[in-house]
Amino acid sequence: MVRLLHELILAQAARDPTATALVHRSDYWDYAALADQVEKIGCGFRALGLQRMERVAVYLPKRLETVVALFGAVLAGGVLVPINPLLKPEQVGYILRDCNVRILVTARERAKLLESVLAACPDVCAVVLIDATSLAPSPRHCAIFDWNALLTASPGPPPARAIDQDMAAILYTSGSTGNPKGVVLSHRNLLAGAHSVVDYLENRAEDRLLAVLPLSFDYGLSQLTTAFVVGARAVLLDYLLPRDVVTTVAREGITGLAAVPPLWVQLAPLEWPAAAVDSLRYFTNSGGAMPKATLAALRRALPKTTPYLMYGLTEAFRSTYLPPAEIDRRPDSIGKAIPNAEVLVVREDGAQCAAGEAGELVHRGALVALGYWNDPAKTAERFRPAPGQETGLPLPEMAVWSGDTVRLDKDGFLYFMGRKDDMIKTSGYRVSPTEIEEVLYSSGQIAEAAALGIPHPTLGQAVVAVVKPLRTAFSETTLIAHCKLHLPNFMVPLQIVSRQTDLPRNPNGKIDRKALVAELDQRFSESTS
Repeated sequence: MVRLLHELILAQAARDPTATALVHRSDYWDYAALADQVEKIGCGFRALGLQRMERVAVYLPKRLETVVALFGAVLAGGVLVPINPLLKPEQVGYILRDCNVRILVTARERAKLLESVLAACPDVCAVVLIDATSLAPSPRHCAIFDWNALLTASPGPPPARAIDQDMAAILYTSGSTGNPKGVVLSHRNLLAGAHSVVDYLENRAEDRLLAVLPLSFDYGLSQLTTAFVVGARAVLLDYLLPRDVVTTVAREGITGLAAVPPLWVQLAPLEWPAAAVDSLRYFTNSGGAMPKATLAALRRALPKTTPYLMYGLTEAFRSTYLPPAEIDRRPDSIGKAIPNAEVLVVREDGAQCAAGEAGELVHRGALVALGYWNDPAKTAERFRPAPGQETGLPLPEMAVWSGDTVRLDKDGFLYFMGRKDDMIKTSGYRVSPTEIEEVLYSSGQIAEAAALGIPHPTLGQAVVAVVKPLRTAFSETTLIAHCKLHLPNFMVPLQIVSRQTDLPRNPNGKIDRKALVAELDQRFSESTS
């Protein structure tokens, strides 16, 4: 029985070693080859002195070495930390410091960009380069190793015994304030999530899943774990244009495609070749609501393909899905709980809501994460005892209190209504407004700033910054350029709105974001009318 994450690959290699496991461009690896590489790099990590539960960060685009490094980290007894390759050095440095990364796997050019950052990361003892052995200058505390040499290293001591409740991964997700939070996931969390998805998607060994989403995103990493559960094939793709996705679906005979609403909006109007129409068995959506027009266009273009609309949060991986048979009857619903999970709708006092009543979505079950890394206060806020437990239970079961407002209809179907916090959901990412504001302030041009999410037809929400300049000679172009230097593209404000008066405050003295959003909504609606 598979209990640990890396055992998914080893078990499939033993069962069907010649079945294709991974595809990247023109490279095809079967399960035997993948298992061999994972075992070798795991030995290499142990040779570097990796200890039980120490973190291995991987800062690479999707490629074969990325997958090998992630699964090799847990085989060696460590914890995988995938870092979004779109992040800038300052953001990478925060993650490296926050979870005390010991080994960083990256490429030469990326390592050069991180030189100054690594100097401030004393816990990083080794940088493994997949394409070169030299990095000069390098921090004194940090040694440089060649990936290929590590594959032939003599292993260190065997890893300590591991169980399924041990840490396996830390996935960083933006919080409503400040820097991103590291969601700690166990082997059990990841395997339970993969088995649950495989259950309702009816995945099988013949499937070919296209991995277009970042592997640092739980939804993206899921494309690997669900494929490996059933011995299916995962095809890695970092696309430049939406057309690349359609072309790859046709060329590789893709049967399962997962994406977020902004990408679906781009894919829907494209012409899908007959090979893609014939091969694609299902597509899935998460990371926000798919526009009805987009869904309708996809169903017209892909009449043989079954759509699955889903809702999830990193703290519990996936929570709900809408059975395809219900889409025409309940197009606005996020469905019901996925297999092996229970989703409750509760009032502020923890009592369950009646049908039609709005409340907070609470998720309980095997997919509930272990908490936030190194942040007991935020963990206590989001991970709390599940409602409705027996009062005599000595150790209460922890559930995820999502902060999302939903309602339940009389038939048990859920409908998303809104978020309690001020998170911006843009291009499938959850973005912290405070993180953007800190960059705006660092420009030296701004007295006050608020980053907001404004409804947008293709992005879900557009990032708009409202600022009060320090001086009358204010340049929006210069401020945008500053943001582009310090933020990934999806976090850069689409527009900066300058005002000479103070930003509105609420009774607590904080900037009144809701008032600003209403003001901008009115402004944009008038400009388009």
